[in-house]
Amino acid sequence: WVAEALGRALHAIDPEHPVPVGAVDVSFHRDDVGLRPIVPGSVTDIPVSLDGRVVVLTDDVLFTGRTARAALEALNEYGRPKAVQLAVIVDRGHRELPIRPDFVGKNLPTSRDETVAATSEGVTIR
Repeated sequence: WVAEALGRALHAIDPEHPVPVGAVDVSFHRDDVGLRPIVPGSVTDIPVSLDGRVVVLTDDVLFTGRTARAALEALNEYGRPKAVQLAVIVDRGHRELPIRPDFVGKNLPTSRDETVAATSEGVTIR
């Protein structure tokens, strides 16, 4: 939903240059496969070749960085982008991997025990 909302916003700014928006399922690229069951999250749908393009990978909440790492690995199956940038709604810290977003809606310090959910309606912390 983050990518779709961003695509709509960019299209509203420049209607003559629509931004292709796709989705990638990272389920089979996660490094914690042995720790929890694999549950496919969505269908991968990449409408254009990624070769030579700048890809903006989007996510709602950046926490450990493991989902972003899995997404980078999954993208490799669909081409070789010129660059990959990461845009997130919420960056809550606690990184386990050297991944840093290029675009952040909000930095939200949390404890590791808290759960953060970002939706089109807002952000909740439990």
